[in-house]
Amino acid sequence: MSQAVVRTIFRWIHIVCGIPILGYIYDSPTDTPNYAWTIRDVFLPALLISGLWMWKAHVVRRLFSRRPAGGTLSSMNL
Repeated sequence: MSQAVVRTIFRWIHIVCGIPILGYIYDSPTDTPNYAWTIRDVFLPALLISGLWMWKAHVVRRLFSRRPAGGTLSSMNL
C-alpha cells in the first residue's frame, strides 16, 4: 500500500471518529450519559491515535527502522 493510501485511510478514520464527538458536545445533557462511554472508550482514542499518526508517523517509522538515523554504524564515533 502506498503512503498516499495510508494517509487517506487515517484521514477518513479521523473524520468519522470526530462526528460522534460533535454529537456528544452539542446533544442535550439528558442524552449524554447514554453514550458517554462509547465516546470516551472508542471514538476519542481512535481520533487521538489517527491524528498523532498523521502528524508524527515519520518519527515512529524512524524509531522502528533497522538503520541508525545518522547513516551506517561505521560512520558513528564510539
